[in-house]
Amino acid sequence: MSRSALVGNVTAMLEDAGFAVSDRCAIRPKSFDIAARRGDDLILVKILANIDAFNEATGHEMRRLGTYLEATPLVIGLRSRDEDLKPDVVYFRHGVPVFSPDTAYNLFIERVPPLIYAAPGGLYVNIDGDLLADERQDKDWSLGQLASELGVSRRTVSKYEDGMNASVEVAMALEDLFDAPLTSPVDVLEGADDVHESEATPDDPEADPDDEQVVAVFTRAGYSVHPTVRSPFTAVSEDESDSDIVLTGHSKFTKAAEKRARIMSSIGAVTRTRSVYVVDQAKQDSVDGTALVERDELADLRNADELRDVIRERSEREEAA
Repeated sequence: MSRSALVGNVTAMLEDAGFAVSDRCAIRPKSFDIAARRGDDLILVKILANIDAFNEATGHEMRRLGTYLEATPLVIGLRSRDEDLKPDVVYFRHGVPVFSPDTAYNLFIERVPPLIYAAPGGLYVNIDGDLLADERQDKDWSLGQLASELGVSRRTVSKYEDGMNASVEVAMALEDLFDAPLTSPVDVLEGADDVHESEATPDDPEADPDDEQVVAVFTRAGYSVHPTVRSPFTAVSEDESDSDIVLTGHSKFTKAAEKRARIMSSIGAVTRTRSVYVVDQAKQDSVDGTALVERDELADLRNADELRDVIRERSEREEAA
C-alpha cells in the first residue's frame, strides 16, 4: 500500500469514528500528517508505512506540539523493519505511542483500547494490583502460594500487587488461575503514561533568525512563543492570561506561503486555535481564516489586545464572508 493510500484510509477511518479531521499537511518537513478531534480528544497523527522512518527530531517536535496544544501525538504505521506491527499492541518511538491501523480501528471505531504494550524484553500488560490482591485473598492464598503457581518469586508477586506490570504470559496465567480479568487497558489518549515513562517535554528549538522580529513582537505583546522546525507553522504562541493560542507563520507571500496558510487554517479549526501569517506585503486580509499581517504593521502593535484584535477581526471577517 502506498503511503498516500494509507493516509487516505486512516483519515477515512477517523472520520467514520466521528473525528473532525484537518487537511493533510502536504508540505515538507512535517512532524505530523493530520490533526483530528472528537469531543475533548485531540490527536496529532503521523502516518507511516515503516515506523523506522520516525526519527528523534520528529518525535520531539510532536511531543512539544502535544504539550502546547493539549493534544496526544500518535504514529499509525504498518511495520518495523521486516515485521508487521502486531494488532492491539502499543509500541513507542521517541516517547510517542505507535500502533497499527487495525489497533487504531479497534480503539477509535470499536472503542476497544489495546491491552498490550511493547517494551524492552517483550510484550507486557497492566495488572490491576488491587484486584489481584483481592482475588488472591478470596482464594485464601499466600503470596508464596501464588508465586509457586506462577513460577516466580514471592517478591515479584508483591510487586504485581503494588502495580508492577507483567508479561503477557504471566497475565494469562493469572487470569487462568483466578478465572477473572485482571488487566487494564493502555490509555493511549493520555499518552499511555501508565506504561511509559517518557522524558520531560523536549526543549524548544532556537527560532529561525528570519523570524526573530516576529518572535520579539509576540513576546513584547505578552505571548510565550514556541518555535517549530517541522510544522506548517513556524511557532505556537500562547497568551496565558487569555488562554489564547495562535499558530504563527512568516515568509514572503508566495504560492507556497498561501498553501501553508490554508493548512494552518484547517489545523486551527480542529485544534481550536487561531492562525496568523506575517508577510512583507499582503493584498488581502486573510487566507481561509488565517489572518495576514504585514511585517511593518506587526511592528506597530504594542500589546496583546491589539495583536489579538487584528487576528480576530481578519479571520472572522473571512469566516463571515
